[in-house]
Parts: sequence; C-alpha cells; structure tokens
Amino acid sequence: MASEQRSRERAADHAATTTDGEAPWADLEMTVPTDRDHASVVALVECALVELTHETVGAVFVSRQVGRSTRTQYVAADDVGEQFQKRHFDDRLGWHETTVPRRTVRDELITQLTQSPSMSAERLDEKATSEPDTFVVKPVRELRAL
Repeated sequence: MASEQRSRERAADHAATTTDGEAPWADLEMTVPTDRDHASVVALVECALVELTHETVGAVFVSRQVGRSTRTQYVAADDVGEQFQKRHFDDRLGWHETTVPRRTVRDELITQLTQSPSMSAERLDEKATSEPDTFVVKPVRELRAL
C-alpha cells in the first residue's frame, strides 16, 4: 500500500506541474483502426507504459463486435513497471485477471492498435461494427466502469 500512496503523490505532483492543468496522460487515446503509422503507435504505447508506471492510471482497450464487447485493462503491479495486472472482461465470460510482464503488455497493445480495417472485418466475419475499437488511459478508480 505504501507504493500506491507514493504513486498517488507522484500523480498529484506531476499533474500540478502541467501548465494547462491537464494530466500528462489525458491525451493518450485513439480509435482503431487508425491512420497512424507503426512508429507513432509504438510511441503511444511506450508513453502509456511510462504513465502506467508513474501515475495512478490504467490503459484500457475496448473491442466492439456485433452483439459483444470485450475490455482489456492494464495496471502497473509494481513500482518499476516490469509487471502489470491484466484484467480482461468479456460480456459472455465475465472478468479474468492475471499478471503479465511489460513486454507482453507492449506487444499486445501494439498488435491491438495496429489492426487494419480488414483485420477487424475478418475477426467479425462481417462488415464493420457501428462503433470503432478504442484505447484510452484513465485513472484506476474509473477502470471497472469502462
């Protein structure tokens, strides 16, 4: 719990130092598929991993399919950012939680965020859904609600 308190203090200090009052992770979001190039997606994922390690935030990838959605949440499990708690929610199966290494989180996010429109359609075996998949960084207290 001491590490959680340190994280909160760092988050408050860091947010207080931004000039516009907005948290540094507030703009870490995107929809999938995206028109960003691979290097830009990798940079976004790296920024998100840094923020997950230093702030009290988590990353969320929401995948929407016809009649179904899944959410995968990642939250730092240690102070050095080498282990992350992965929480996966499927409308049909409920919640499943596990601990995964940083490399796995990085690889999964890059794969999810670089999906092409054709991959999404193949995954659905239909045309596209009405809502795009999304990635966002949010405060930990808001994660279960997403």
